[in-house]
Amino acid sequence: MSVRRFWSEARAAVPSLPEQVPDAWAFGATPAHAEELLSLVIEGTKTATASALWDYEAEGESVPEAGEASVVLDGSNRPRAVIITTAVEIVPFAEVSAQHAHAEGEGDRSLECWREIHERFWRDHGQSSRGFARDMPVVCERFQMVFPA
Repeated sequence: MSVRRFWSEARAAVPSLPEQVPDAWAFGATPAHAEELLSLVIEGTKTATASALWDYEAEGESVPEAGEASVVLDGSNRPRAVIITTAVEIVPFAEVSAQHAHAEGEGDRSLECWREIHERFWRDHGQSSRGFARDMPVVCERFQMVFPA
């Protein structure tokens, strides 16, 4: 299904969504990441995500803002969910909270596990030439899945 068609279905179910089709993207850096993290979103376990601010800058992309909608893709780039960003905070990696780590829903949901997973992710898949640093700025985004409900 195309993103445009998926968006039409989402708008029919949630009329408050804007007319314009939002950005569509997948969590993680691989199809396996996308599938795993999307399943956590659909289950309701994952209500937050984190991105390196340096990666946004390297890609020339803007940081998400509260109220923005996104179409979340699966590992095969098929649209599967619509989320609305509810809050965004930029903090150094070492200051990401245990509450945020828990909301991301990965591993055992502890801050220690979050730090391990995300440090490895940014070392292996970061888009910025700056790599990983404990003081790197992290975009901590909270969201709500609105479709499928």
